[in-house]
Amino acid sequence: MLSGMTASLEQNGLDRLLTTAEVAEICRTNDETVRYWRYAGTGPKGFRLGRRVVYPEPEVRRWLAERQAAEQNAG
Repeated sequence: MLSGMTASLEQNGLDRLLTTAEVAEICRTNDETVRYWRYAGTGPKGFRLGRRVVYPEPEVRRWLAERQAAEQNAG
């Protein structure tokens, strides 16, 4: 059912919303690290949706690109 909802959101022009666990998987880290990034204000911008924190997929992609660019400029 969730994948059907995601497909429906994308067809309506709405961004896919990623869970903390999905962001952690993309970043190859654990949920606790993503939660810490949110607490510290250093991670991708997320928001509460009910009791869960979700992250718009384009925001996660933007944040990753920003981190990659910062790493390349530092190195």
